Amino acid sequence: MTTDTLDTTELLRLVADYVTTEIAPRVADYDREESIPRELLDGMAKLGFFGGVVPLAYGGLGLDFVTFARMIEEISKVDHCIATIVSFPSGLVGAGILRFGTEEQKERWLVPLARGQFFGAAGVTEPDSGSDVAGMKTTYRREGSEYILNGAKAWISNLDIADFVLTFATRDRALRHKGITAFIIPRDTPGLGLRPYKNKMGFRPLCTGEVVLDDVRLPADAVLGAEGEGFKVAMTAVERGRLGVAARSVGVAQACLDDSVAYARERIAFGHPIAEFQIVQSKITDMAVGIQTARLLTHECAKALQRGERARLLTSMAKMYASDMALRAATDAVQIHGAYGVSPEFRVGRFFRDAKVLQIVEGSNDLHRALIGEMMLGLRSSGE
Repeated sequence: MTTDTLDTTELLRLVADYVTTEIAPRVADYDREESIPRELLDGMAKLGFFGGVVPLAYGGLGLDFVTFARMIEEISKVDHCIATIVSFPSGLVGAGILRFGTEEQKERWLVPLARGQFFGAAGVTEPDSGSDVAGMKTTYRREGSEYILNGAKAWISNLDIADFVLTFATRDRALRHKGITAFIIPRDTPGLGLRPYKNKMGFRPLCTGEVVLDDVRLPADAVLGAEGEGFKVAMTAVERGRLGVAARSVGVAQACLDDSVAYARERIAFGHPIAEFQIVQSKITDMAVGIQTARLLTHECAKALQRGERARLLTSMAKMYASDMALRAATDAVQIHGAYGVSPEFRVGRFFRDAKVLQIVEGSNDLHRALIGEMMLGLRSSGE
């Protein structure tokens, strides 16, 4: 499937049909089991959904960023965890390879990634550094033409299905961001350990955990970009990743609104549908206005990225606001559902758990508030 043969309306309809018929009936079960059935991903791969904004020449769909955001939102109305995997070729994993990779690296890693034949993981976060990427402790040294990596990454997703890990290490911690280099590590590389976390509060179907690097030896062609350019590689994906979180948050919030409207019309209390009660109407109003605001901000973000802008301020705003809105919508949805809001029969409880985590990933919202304030006050450049 390519955008030459399928327009935006057809694509979004195809996405909606697939998630409704194939994913929706199974999501509650695989959320509980903490494992996404591989056949669901294979089905999406056959339809070309993983191609996103990756150019046609590298196996992608060549979508514009607004269409990509709408696609991610549509999937997230049913399961944002699958939308996360769909976004990786266009964002956290694929963006750096597209911009900094050699043609050989693009053919080896990006093309099958965009076609859904490969899956990747992005190993940035560490146990102690969190959002402070430049403060990473994972190190590398050179021995002849080889690179030897040691360290650990935490809260890394896709560990069960990743065919490779795009990760980062520093040759000298004192150099901060100037000492960081990016590496592509095949899954079967000796010394690479993948240790999943279990029983997470949210994001349960995503296999997330620790990546351990114990004297991992890599050839020169494993380096992505030049030595010392790792921070640039990581930041290339940051804005796209934050756009993805914003779009997923809008999808989760929209699902909460849709479910709340349907429930409020049917639930009878004191002889009346609760939709007639002012307090319920007020919550529905706040959801509707907040969601539309988050959607418009997310689309402004997408338009800026389409123009080739770094868009650091917009992406921070969109990620922060949309994920905050998702949690407010999920909180109100659970309240409207009452006791049923905590029942596994209704999905708003799952949305509530996931929405909280959306405030934390891709930079916690506390960090984004600080970044936005610094940029607005001229203490930090929006292009940094």
